[in-house]
Amino acid sequence: MRQFSADYLETTREGMWSDSREALADLELDSRERVLDVGCGTGELTRVLAEESGGEVVGADVDPELLSVASEFAPVVRADATRLPFAADAFDLVVCQALLINLPDPVGAVREFARASSDLVAAVEPDNGAVTVDSTVDAEPPLARRARERFLDGVETDVTLGAGARDLFEDAGLEVVSTRRYDHERVVSPPYSEAAVEAARRKVTGEGLADDRETILSGETSAGEYDDLRSAWRAMGRDVVDQMGDETYVRTETVPFFVTVGRAD
Repeated sequence: MRQFSADYLETTREGMWSDSREALADLELDSRERVLDVGCGTGELTRVLAEESGGEVVGADVDPELLSVASEFAPVVRADATRLPFAADAFDLVVCQALLINLPDPVGAVREFARASSDLVAAVEPDNGAVTVDSTVDAEPPLARRARERFLDGVETDVTLGAGARDLFEDAGLEVVSTRRYDHERVVSPPYSEAAVEAARRKVTGEGLADDRETILSGETSAGEYDDLRSAWRAMGRDVVDQMGDETYVRTETVPFFVTVGRAD
C-alpha cells in the first residue's frame, strides 16, 4: 500500500466536505451508534463523521504518525484494513475515504468491513482518471493531464475505481444501497498560501515529477519521454511563478469522489 505524509493528506483534502455533505446522506449518520473510519489518515473524514454522528466514532490506520493527528477528532486504533482488530458486528457503519484505490485487494478489504459492520459499509473513493485542471497558465491543463495519465499507467492499484465501486461492493457480497457523487474542488488564487507557493516551487524544480519518476517509468513511458515531460513541466512552473508574482494565477483542480453505500448481510 502506498504511504502518504500528514502534510500531503491535509493539503489534498483541505476544504473537503466544507461546501456540502449531501453525498453522505445515505450513511444516516445521525442514527449511528458506532462508526469506524478505516484508513482514517489525518482524520479529515473522521472529523466530519464525529460532527454529523450522534454515536461514537473510531479512526483506524496503520500509520501511527497519521493517527496522532486524527486523535484530535476521535479515539484511534492502529489497524490493517484487511485485518481489523474488532469482533463481528462491532460497528453499525464502517467507512473509508480514498483507501480502496491504494489497496491491492480492495474486495477483500470490503469483505472485512462487512464482517465488522452490523449494518452499512460505505466507501468514499475518487476516480483519479477523471480529475480536471483549469488554469490561467495555458500549458498547465494539458501537462497535468499528460502527467496524470503517465503516472496512472505505472500505478499497480486501481486508482480510478471510485466510479465503479458498486461492482466492487457486489463482488464482496454486499447489497448496494446507493452511489452519490461529490466533486472536491481545490482552488489556488490570491492571496497565495504557503502550500500554493511551495507547490509552484516544486513545479519549477520538477521535484513533484521526480518523486513520481519510478512509478511513471513502471508504465510504458520511456526515460526520454519522462525527461521531455519534466522539462515542459518546469517551463510551465516558471510561468506559474511569474503569474503568482503578478497575482494573476488561478488554478482549479476538480476531483470526482463517489460515495458508495452497501448493506452487510
